[in-house]
Amino acid sequence: MLLDIEGTIAPISFVHDVLFPYARARLAGFVAAHGDEPEIAAALAELDAIAPGAPPVETLLALMDRDAKVGPLKLIQGRIWAEGFAEGALTSRLYPDVAPVLRAWHGSGLRLAIYSSGSEEAQRLLLGHTPDGGLTALFERFFDTRMGGKRDAASYAAIARSMAVAPAHVLFLSDVADELAAAATAGIQVCQIVRPEDGTIASADYPTAPDLAAVAAAFDRPDPA
Repeated sequence: MLLDIEGTIAPISFVHDVLFPYARARLAGFVAAHGDEPEIAAALAELDAIAPGAPPVETLLALMDRDAKVGPLKLIQGRIWAEGFAEGALTSRLYPDVAPVLRAWHGSGLRLAIYSSGSEEAQRLLLGHTPDGGLTALFERFFDTRMGGKRDAASYAAIARSMAVAPAHVLFLSDVADELAAAATAGIQVCQIVRPEDGTIASADYPTAPDLAAVAAAFDRPDPA
């Protein structure tokens, strides 16, 4: 089982209305405090290559405004969120169906992995600090855009190879039709998660489900009930 996060297991509103503003408000202070650390200094150098001569915080804010999926931004956002989760200022929000189904799938021996545009660190943070407890141990792998873009079929083929599994034996869950199209091109089974809260528009091209429990029923996966 390969799962997206935003719009699939976590509400889009949590990411855009909680996580993004939290990071945005702390970018300048974080860069000032940590800019000399090797990892952050390397990220700032990448930002200078993106916008030569521009102040790094200005570039970060511009990238956030575009919801750009670029490594330096994702790294710095992840570090800021890590501090927030560690301090107890942040707690992630998942849909209520998610934790019971994930535990049932893991308990039955299904291999679980995440593929998200958020960094691996951010994925672990979100799944490690939920109202239902830590869920990171349920997942075998956490894939981010270092595997390639989520709308590129080659990324999904690479994930299947990395997990040493035939693409046809993988089921990918996402709310985004273009991501499903890329995965299907790579030979992976797909299902679109259509959450009313997120306003997802159902595609006529792929199977759909309103939640993970419905996926379990439609694809003969274990159900917590």
